[in-house]
Amino acid sequence: MLKEAWTRIGALIERDLRRFRRSPTLMVVSMVLPLVQLVVLGYAFGGKIKNLRVGVVDQDYREPAVRLKGMLNSVAANAKTFNSIPYYNLGKAMRDLRNGTINAVVNIPPDFSRYVLSGSDPKLALVVDNTDQFSSSALTESLTQLLEAYDASRVAPRVRREATLSVVEVYPYVPYIQFLLPGTIVLAIFVSCMIGGGIIYIDDKARGLHEGYLVTPLTKFDLIMGFNLAGALKAILSGLVLITLGSLIAGIPNPLDPLRFVRMLVLVALTALALVSMMFLLMVRITDPLVPRAIFGVLNTVLFFPSGAVYPIEAFPPWMKVITTIDPFTYAVDGFKSLVLKNTGLSAISGDMFFLAVFALLAMAAATCLFKRTL
Repeated sequence: MLKEAWTRIGALIERDLRRFRRSPTLMVVSMVLPLVQLVVLGYAFGGKIKNLRVGVVDQDYREPAVRLKGMLNSVAANAKTFNSIPYYNLGKAMRDLRNGTINAVVNIPPDFSRYVLSGSDPKLALVVDNTDQFSSSALTESLTQLLEAYDASRVAPRVRREATLSVVEVYPYVPYIQFLLPGTIVLAIFVSCMIGGGIIYIDDKARGLHEGYLVTPLTKFDLIMGFNLAGALKAILSGLVLITLGSLIAGIPNPLDPLRFVRMLVLVALTALALVSMMFLLMVRITDPLVPRAIFGVLNTVLFFPSGAVYPIEAFPPWMKVITTIDPFTYAVDGFKSLVLKNTGLSAISGDMFFLAVFALLAMAAATCLFKRTL
């Protein structure tokens, strides 16, 4: 009995994969578009901010102020985070800041040198255009480090009373394009599930091909299992392509390590099953072929962005964290981050794999119950 069921399911999978092979455009779209997103977003958001324009207003003109301006100019020559532009009038600098000509204003007050020489807590004003949080944060961090170096250049006391922090990084520096790769892998699997699973299933209904299944001995379980496995196989193919090409593009160390590849294959399979089961659960009662195309963008937004693929979950508001707890993307992205960026074992992501497996079983069971084996 079980052998006959798997024979029926295998025939359904073979038919679906043969048709998918005859549509190379679908295969290309499901694999290439996530790669394009990886490259564009990875380099658009991942680079260090450079060449910001900072207006410097010196109202002091004494030696400590001149030395500070020299250090500001050295940033432009070395780190290149910003270029300092001298201003002789604070009002003019503020007008240029509001007009967008410059990104910030550093104001050296008239009594700056006197306070420096007397050790009486000298103040330095930084006025930033905070409509761009990324640029303002980069400027604040850069100038904070510069002032630390400026203070250290003076004669230090014999015994330091301040507590200091030594930062130890567990892993090598991770560029943003590498941080984005796990989410891109999951997105490629999702696109394949959406195109090769949900949309094709609805198109079968619209063209009347679905009626042919209903006159066969195939049970509801056979149909749902066959559709899900066929869609999962397509998604696994897309995921493996993204793992290989994406790792090479992002510069992941040892991207062709066989053990890592096998571990990621397991996670790809679980992710594909979870997402394709979810798609069939959403599409099982839909008959209009325009509906899956209309909701594709909404699903992408609701599932992809709250998953932590683009920005850490810890920064989300409480209501969005509720979405992350039930979003299969969250667990798939977390698993791929561990395997791709940290090169951990499967035991480290056992919780993620358990959630994806349970989610796939529940979604498949619900889709089977909702599936109507009638016209």
